[in-house]
Amino acid sequence: MLLILRTLGWLICAVYSTIPGYWLLIHPRADYWRARRSPYRVLLPLWAGMLVIVLAATEPIRNASLYQSNWTWLPAGCLFAVGIWLYKTGGARFSLQQLQGMPELSTAHSDQPLIITGIRARVRHPIYLAHFCEMLAWSIGTGLAVCFVLTTLTVVTGAIMIRAEDAELERRFGEPYRSYRKSVPAIFPKLGNN
Repeated sequence: MLLILRTLGWLICAVYSTIPGYWLLIHPRADYWRARRSPYRVLLPLWAGMLVIVLAATEPIRNASLYQSNWTWLPAGCLFAVGIWLYKTGGARFSLQQLQGMPELSTAHSDQPLIITGIRARVRHPIYLAHFCEMLAWSIGTGLAVCFVLTTLTVVTGAIMIRAEDAELERRFGEPYRSYRKSVPAIFPKLGNN
């Protein structure tokens, strides 16, 4: 069972680690992708290629363990729960098209409204925070060095990707987004009643 969990942790962290790279292909050039008839014909193979590269690069170290303990699954379980809650609340006021990035890829969906209520009144990117919680849960639970490395890589590339996404959203929504960006943190939620 431990071997299955460790393999699953590596695979899931590898997939999650490619998400910022995928979005970095899109956000800086959203207008370019909107002008294409079928951007997924290019983007999905590129994303699959990223995943193959990550899997090939990390395979030699995928079993390197920093520690091994069944107790680590307790904090991991808490992080899994927080991540699932963030996915649920982060997707509550978003359409499936918004979650899939259709406003960035299609002019037919580019008139989506700016959502700043619910969880997004406290954190601008709850889905990315959920990704981080899930990756950290797998890292802590498995104790695998590769999961910690991929989580760190995702934090670094995710920070770059969030800047690119914020710039794209600012171009799309203008002053309302600039005001929202100034008052709501990107990843670490604003606490309290404010």
